[in-house]
Amino acid sequence: MEPRWSRCGPLRLPRHSLLLLLFCGAGFFQSHAVEVEVKDSSNATCIYAKWMMSFFIKYETNSSEYRNATLHVSPNVTHDGSTCGNETFAPLLAVQFGAGHFWSINFTKTNGTYQGSIITFTYNTNDAAVFQDAKKRGPVTIVVNDTMHPVQLNRVYKCHHNESIEAENVTQSFWDVTLQAFVQNGTVSKNESICDADTPTLAPTSVSPVVNLTTASTTSSPAPTTTPKPVEKPVPGNYSLKNGNQTCFLATMGLQLNASQEKPSVININPKTTHVTGSCGNTSATLKLNDSNSRFIDFVFVVKNTSANTQRFYLKEVNIMLFVSTNGSVLHAENHNLSKWDTSLGSSYMCQKEQTVEVNEDFQIHTFDVRVQPFLVKENKYSTAEDCSLDVDNFIVPIAVGAALGGLVILVLMAYFVGHKKRGNAGYEQF
Repeated sequence: MEPRWSRCGPLRLPRHSLLLLLFCGAGFFQSHAVEVEVKDSSNATCIYAKWMMSFFIKYETNSSEYRNATLHVSPNVTHDGSTCGNETFAPLLAVQFGAGHFWSINFTKTNGTYQGSIITFTYNTNDAAVFQDAKKRGPVTIVVNDTMHPVQLNRVYKCHHNESIEAENVTQSFWDVTLQAFVQNGTVSKNESICDADTPTLAPTSVSPVVNLTTASTTSSPAPTTTPKPVEKPVPGNYSLKNGNQTCFLATMGLQLNASQEKPSVININPKTTHVTGSCGNTSATLKLNDSNSRFIDFVFVVKNTSANTQRFYLKEVNIMLFVSTNGSVLHAENHNLSKWDTSLGSSYMCQKEQTVEVNEDFQIHTFDVRVQPFLVKENKYSTAEDCSLDVDNFIVPIAVGAALGGLVILVLMAYFVGHKKRGNAGYEQF
């Protein structure tokens, strides 16, 4: 089902308040837009911003496993600390939301332009509703440089597409952004600077067919039915992670997302536009794929003990986040209880046939030409592979042997009955 966004108007605060906040809830999950207007002591606007954001956070549990949490802006937002700045302090936009979460950005001005400078994000793992069974409790702060390009003064920056920043197991995502810092004369400008992602690309020109209007028939013929073009098999991508100078994770796979909603869609992940991050560990490893800041997939592998001297790894978790550019919505799905690609520790898993990973009832991941080794990579190359086709062979061989034995038993019984009948007939003839 496609997300439906509710409509709501701005929340009117007292005239002396520095901020104006607006929230709109999403039907797919709770994600809220925030509209902020920071004013100075004379009630003149100095910063205006309206945007949507969410946070994708990896954290450790009490069982030393890692989980992924998605944090959205909640309705109970406050604005303590926002300021227009002065000669000593830079302008600062700050919001607090949920159970002790904080986000802020300050702005700088240089040579007739302005831009975001430092983003500070603090999430509180005491929020048990979001960080279930978190091993470490309390606030965690991430400080990153903003990636926003300089914008001319007296212009509003706009970006409908998603922009993401990844640092320290946190992915911060922003979309539907409207922003102006250093507002002049307290009036938000009508001039706009559009981000590169929103800038349309010129399509190749084509010659339109000539239509003879004088001979056109008055009876309309039905439009020809068109068969939808099948989605091509995704191109396999080669992904790797390093721990220092040593490769610790190898993966090769073609990935195809299938969203089975009211308007089903199939999306191929493009390795050429996919950024790779993640983490390696002795018992848990995560591969994080970011395709064009609009499609995010996390694969989490863990090690299990099958006996005293035998260890195996398998795919335990998958997390998906999709940004829909047509309406600015966000789709998120996860499955933390998988048991896929079971392989001996120290080996690699390989499967050339198409497989399906069920994330939930609405999302599937189709994988092609998979080879993955999340642990014990040596000399930057794959170890001996365990092929998924062996699983099929393991079933076929017992069936074939059983069928052969069954056929042999039938032949022996038939020979026995035939021989017994012949001996009986010979006995009758003697009388």
